[in-house]
Amino acid sequence: MNRRSLLAGAAALVLHPAGARAQKARTPTIGFISSTLAAPLGAPLSALKAGLRQEGFVEGETVAIEYRWAENQYDRLPEMAADLVSRQVSLIVAAGGTITPLIAKGATTTIPIVFTGVSDPVNSRLVESLSRPGANVTGVSILGIELDAKRLELMALLAPQRTPIGVLVNPGNPATDRQIEGLRAAADVIGRELVLLPAAADGEVSAAFSQLVARGGRAILAAADPLFVGKRELIVAEAARHALPAIYQWRDFVEVGGLMSYGPSLEDAYRQAGQYAGRILKGERPADLPVFQSARIELVLNITTAKSLGLTFPQTILLRADEVIE
Repeated sequence: MNRRSLLAGAAALVLHPAGARAQKARTPTIGFISSTLAAPLGAPLSALKAGLRQEGFVEGETVAIEYRWAENQYDRLPEMAADLVSRQVSLIVAAGGTITPLIAKGATTTIPIVFTGVSDPVNSRLVESLSRPGANVTGVSILGIELDAKRLELMALLAPQRTPIGVLVNPGNPATDRQIEGLRAAADVIGRELVLLPAAADGEVSAAFSQLVARGGRAILAAADPLFVGKRELIVAEAARHALPAIYQWRDFVEVGGLMSYGPSLEDAYRQAGQYAGRILKGERPADLPVFQSARIELVLNITTAKSLGLTFPQTILLRADEVIE
């Protein structure tokens, strides 16, 4: 390159300094905020990024992502959401149940928000309706506490008859009262006694198992709640220590030795959330994107754990299984 060309290039930068800055500014930033720990969401996060890639956004190249993890300390969420808003992120992806997008919605009425998996976004007042969300919020709806009754029914097929079934619940979840109401109704239908076990801290989880055994309970259901995903290894270990069959919402529990899970595919929900985030970054409005209803439900069984408990899965369960881990 000759001296004249170098001078011309320098002059262009002097006359149009905004040009170089504008090119850098074209890279949007997504603020990802979750009520949970980071560790359990490895596979779902990969699915979220896969959804973004389908819309042409690759982390570190065409989109930046700032992560905020509340680590099950819900009181940290408002400050985290406010921080993302102050940084003027292009979009917020809110994960870890209903509480996170509700707090994000309270922090901004202008920045688009995509939730990754909420069981009832209308009753929780996140959106006006599933077909027309309105405002700045949309996302993916999953079947969560709605499947607790089916989980209880499956557990009853393995639990000794006429013995209580324990239900581990998170007392800090706003949906817990409705969750308990549904479980009690389901227990009445199948004629089983429930032992409610509120627990949030690790010590409370361990104590809940001891309490259940002391009351004659011989099986346990971990209610649908993001809190328990981060404690899955502890919960599975306690179930093994007390030789209790247990059922969970997510396959993550079965992958670390849990007996069985019945619930939505979290990866499927996150992939769709990633696609919605990409579409919004390309110019679509959250108000015009109907809440996506993820209908994929998985029944996952762990044969090795069943054998260690001296159990055999009935054919009615085996035939319905989507995956059997040995």
